[in-house]
Amino acid sequence: MTRVIVRKSSYDGDELMPLFCDMMTALGGDRIHRGSRVLIKPNLLSPAFPEQALLTHPAVIRAAVAYVLQKGAEPVVADSPAIGSFEKILRDGGIRKTLQGLDVEIRPLRESVKADVGAPFGRIEVAADALAADYVINLPKLKTHGQMLLTLGVKNLFGCIVGFRKPEWHMRTGVDREMFARLLVQICRRIRPAFTILDGILAMEGEGPGKSGTPRRLGILIGGEDPFAVDEAVCRMIGLDPQRLPTLRAARALGLKSGILEIDGSLPAVGDFKLPVAAPLVYGPGSLQGWIRRHVVQRPVADGFVCTLCGECGKFCPAHAISLAGRALRFDYDRCIRCYCCIEICPQGALRAVETPAGRLIRRAVGRFN
Repeated sequence: MTRVIVRKSSYDGDELMPLFCDMMTALGGDRIHRGSRVLIKPNLLSPAFPEQALLTHPAVIRAAVAYVLQKGAEPVVADSPAIGSFEKILRDGGIRKTLQGLDVEIRPLRESVKADVGAPFGRIEVAADALAADYVINLPKLKTHGQMLLTLGVKNLFGCIVGFRKPEWHMRTGVDREMFARLLVQICRRIRPAFTILDGILAMEGEGPGKSGTPRRLGILIGGEDPFAVDEAVCRMIGLDPQRLPTLRAARALGLKSGILEIDGSLPAVGDFKLPVAAPLVYGPGSLQGWIRRHVVQRPVADGFVCTLCGECGKFCPAHAISLAGRALRFDYDRCIRCYCCIEICPQGALRAVETPAGRLIRRAVGRFN
């Protein structure tokens, strides 16, 4: 049995702090002792306000920091954002203000060291802070994700790949979603977070994980020692077969399935949770896979009324498939690997994935025979 703790909560400190401390204690938080080096890893994707539900809420981060300080340990809050200055993320996200007065170091992940995450990836560069910490407290945000369906506990640790090495790995794994999921699982296994507490108080549904997603209040924290179990609990909550989540499929293939879940608390049923439009990126006969990717799989498009032509999507695109053409963005769909990083990092929420005409025809045809 693998224990997962579920608690109803708001961001009010008087309610959240004792709940968070009780969850940590129940998960073995007393292991943290005076002098322990504790990395607190929230989701700090890009500059956003708390009400937009892009980032781990500052109240949850504060609760983690306060708990670590109570133990006499040394907390460090760190992440490697996709875009934007780290200081702007702290300011817009309310994190700098919320942590004011606490004895905590807040810094971006910068230094990397080589670490063996296993075949087929071998030794890759991982944030040194994540590997040097005595304990990692993983604080993911419950959000949808265009490529991976959901970004939860396992995927949050991809933030421990520093800076532009993240798009490099998107390019290396290419259009193979299953291979990217395996990479995420093996990074998570190498970092081995001691605790994962997921912020689902204000979650994101729809076309996440960036500003195209829709905030949704669920009022819940989900915690566990095993991030795979936390992710499975989220799937159960929203009525999603856990094997539809690529990271959980990859974990099972690697023999990492967490076993039978023991739910401590009441896991609500959220059957109307809106997932992003997503399709397999590689399927069909090998000779047709390129054509299918170009003409069937959902493609990113820009809303010309919202796009400010800032160019951030093109800078981050691992396939270099986005350019400016006059007063519009130009997408090279032959080069596009459908990682949807552009949608994820767009500061204006101007990009989204849309179904192609061929994809729509195939879906309707398949539907007639099902």
